[in-house]
Amino acid sequence: MSLAAALTPLPVLLPTLGAALTLVVGPRPRVQRAITLAVLGAVTAVGAALLYLTDRDGTLAVSVGGWGPTDAGLGPLGISLVVDRLSALMLVVSAIVLLCVVVYAIGQGVRDGDDRQPVSIFLPTYLSLAAGVGMAFLAGDLFNLFVGFEVLLAASFVLLTIGGSADRVRAGIGYVMVSMVSSLIFLVGIALVYAATGTLNLAELATRTGDLGAGIRSAIFAVLLVAFGIKAAVFPLSAWLPDAYPTAPAPITAVFAGLLTKVGVYAIIRAHSLLFPAGRLDPVLLVAALLTMLVGIFGAIAQSDIKRLLSFTLVSHIGFMVFGVAVANETGMAGAIYYVAHHIIVMTTLFLAAGLIERQGGSSSLQRLGGLAASPLLAAVFLVPALNLGGIPPFSGFIGKVALLQAGAENGSVLAWTLVGGAVATSLLTLLVMARVWTRAFWRPRVDAPEGALAAAAPSVLLDEAEDIAFVDRDDVGRMPAGMLVPTVALIAVGLAMTVAAGPVFGYAGRAAAEVIDRGEYISAVLTPGGDR
Repeated sequence: MSLAAALTPLPVLLPTLGAALTLVVGPRPRVQRAITLAVLGAVTAVGAALLYLTDRDGTLAVSVGGWGPTDAGLGPLGISLVVDRLSALMLVVSAIVLLCVVVYAIGQGVRDGDDRQPVSIFLPTYLSLAAGVGMAFLAGDLFNLFVGFEVLLAASFVLLTIGGSADRVRAGIGYVMVSMVSSLIFLVGIALVYAATGTLNLAELATRTGDLGAGIRSAIFAVLLVAFGIKAAVFPLSAWLPDAYPTAPAPITAVFAGLLTKVGVYAIIRAHSLLFPAGRLDPVLLVAALLTMLVGIFGAIAQSDIKRLLSFTLVSHIGFMVFGVAVANETGMAGAIYYVAHHIIVMTTLFLAAGLIERQGGSSSLQRLGGLAASPLLAAVFLVPALNLGGIPPFSGFIGKVALLQAGAENGSVLAWTLVGGAVATSLLTLLVMARVWTRAFWRPRVDAPEGALAAAAPSVLLDEAEDIAFVDRDDVGRMPAGMLVPTVALIAVGLAMTVAAGPVFGYAGRAAAEVIDRGEYISAVLTPGGDR
């Protein structure tokens, strides 16, 4: 077995074993933390190795148990795990985010200020989430992609409701109901695919869907798009997200915002490029991308809570990624891949920064915040990713958006040019939203905030029973735990690295896009007999 074949299952296997071990050693929190950090560090290293190997050697495919393709013309009979440049990039970025967020969570105390929270189950559940992410990115067939989604669902429900407050349970129930509907639709799509083609292996499907009638292909693709669109929070399937994410502790919200919707976007990219490349539904995707951008950013403008505001901007910028996929050219796909990686890093960083703001200011409400510029470090931690999200040059957000605008111009259709205008407007409105947070939370004196007096009413702590929020006085400005600050700064550094090394990173995204659009290398790696590559 080659080195690549040995490494490929590890992003799923290591977190699964780590989750079991951390559950066994639950009464020993230090051992739990050590195991979790070691596992996620190892997954990051494995992802980096796979990134190098796929870029050097091409797509890597492993048939679990040796049940691979045969000379008789049969495709893989067992589970196929496939790593190409796209999935390797997603593995690396997700591993970095998962590692930084768990360090932040440990620094915070994994409890968001509530001693009643069952912290012993946090790390095992978190590692289960990591295993689900790895499975989704490695799955070489639709059923195991579904399994990855379900592992994500189970783990995310526990993480979302950890602590058991009424708001979190209510949000968790809504999230699970929506996710179950998405899963049911996905199962229907899987049944339709199998009935029409007799296989669920993605490489085999790529060779068989072309034999289906145009109407059948469009119907199956539409069902899968609805399922993936719910998970990716594409309008009009995005209403669940702003209500679900802001109720969780900052580390959970950060990893959800950074990763979970991108798994849905990844599935859309695979379905669009590998299974249904004809582009019959591209106009629908373009309209959905435009509405996702505009509805999301208009929703953000109306918010006064930083977490909800960021949740709406998250929805809005999903539209950029769908735009890149739907213009159906190599520039657009490269821009979408680059933008997905950029957005995972930047969005996670902003939610971690929101957690630091909440710790310093006692609230995430702009009605109650002010004077945070008294902590220059906190101001910088928010400002850099905010400018990056807004697309200010020369940050990576600007580079990704320029590529997407160029792809729209290359497409040349009226709808594509409309998306170009919508993308520019969304970027400007994103800057407006970030500027509002900056001026109200940082520059404005706290005494000028409409409800600023609530936080300063008591010398130490005032509890708002209606909202279950603790407000602290302003004497602790600048006292941010290193365990929370260091991983946030590390993610900022990763985002800046994507700017400094924009040429090589975008070059990699371009090679990944060419590989995704071509399909031949992926199909050959999975269906060629003779062992693992």
